[in-house]
Amino acid sequence: MREAAHEDTNVDMNVDTTEGAGPSPAPSLTPSTTPTPTPGPGPDAGTRAGAAAGPDATAVDAYLRRLGVERPARPTAGALRELHLRHLRTVPFENLSVHLGEEIVLDGKRLMDKVVSGRRGGFCYELNGAFGTLLTALGYEVTLLAARVYGEGGRLGIPYDHLALRVQTPDGDDLLADVGFGAHCLLPLAFGERGDQEDPGGTFRITGAAPDAAGVRGGQDAAPLADLDVLRDGKRVYRLERRPRALGDFVAGAWWHRTSPQSHFTRSLVCSRVTEDGGRITLSGRRVTATAADGTREERELGTDEEVLAYYRDRFGIRLAQVPTVRDPHRAG
Repeated sequence: MREAAHEDTNVDMNVDTTEGAGPSPAPSLTPSTTPTPTPGPGPDAGTRAGAAAGPDATAVDAYLRRLGVERPARPTAGALRELHLRHLRTVPFENLSVHLGEEIVLDGKRLMDKVVSGRRGGFCYELNGAFGTLLTALGYEVTLLAARVYGEGGRLGIPYDHLALRVQTPDGDDLLADVGFGAHCLLPLAFGERGDQEDPGGTFRITGAAPDAAGVRGGQDAAPLADLDVLRDGKRVYRLERRPRALGDFVAGAWWHRTSPQSHFTRSLVCSRVTEDGGRITLSGRRVTATAADGTREERELGTDEEVLAYYRDRFGIRLAQVPTVRDPHRAG
């Protein structure tokens, strides 16, 4: 799940267009729940899995209001596309909890509460965990999949590096959804398609995985559980497992990303979302990057704490009491 964090200084991660209006307004939501400080070190310190239980109808409706969409009449591929795009435009990809010392609980209802009541975003485990919970409640069949992100030199990240969603509909559609990777596809990809798939975010392809460091490679459809590679514009993005996972399986990966000095998330701040015109805005510390859909980008620095807090509030809908600063990962318990 190094996805957007390792892109926050590159074109892909710092993307958005002109500085227009912020996220689409949503009706009033349920009261906010404030995240609690993280406990001591260890894989369960501040990153743990909660009990699995589905949300009630009120929570689902509040989530949909947050996205600015009506409840779908049926769980169709078209409805999923709308939900996917609205999520990317409304709920920011952000790692502020890592640096604010907030607990990250991998429980669907808790993650939904952070997105809806807390008016926050998160990183892949949180965003796709919450989105998967919503989709399940709406009648989609959702499978959590683990992925490892390709880094410099084609090196793969840690196990459970990233969480993505395989979403199937009663009509037989089989799709890959991912609202937690920063700059990526804006719409779900056809899971079984092995040719190019055009998307507003680029040209994507899902194919058999390339060999890893041990020389092991994924297979094609003849091997149902063989790994797959997801490519964007010809570049390998992440290696995707097809074995179903539970949300609790990702606790160790989330703990590593929020505590390790090697994690991109502990070394920088990022808050980013897609804009209505297909661009992206990113706030990384005090640096604002706005990239238009055509790739042109502008950067500027915010001067005062008041400007930073106002930008979080007005452009991402996040209200903070203080400006987040990069936290020493050696003290991130």
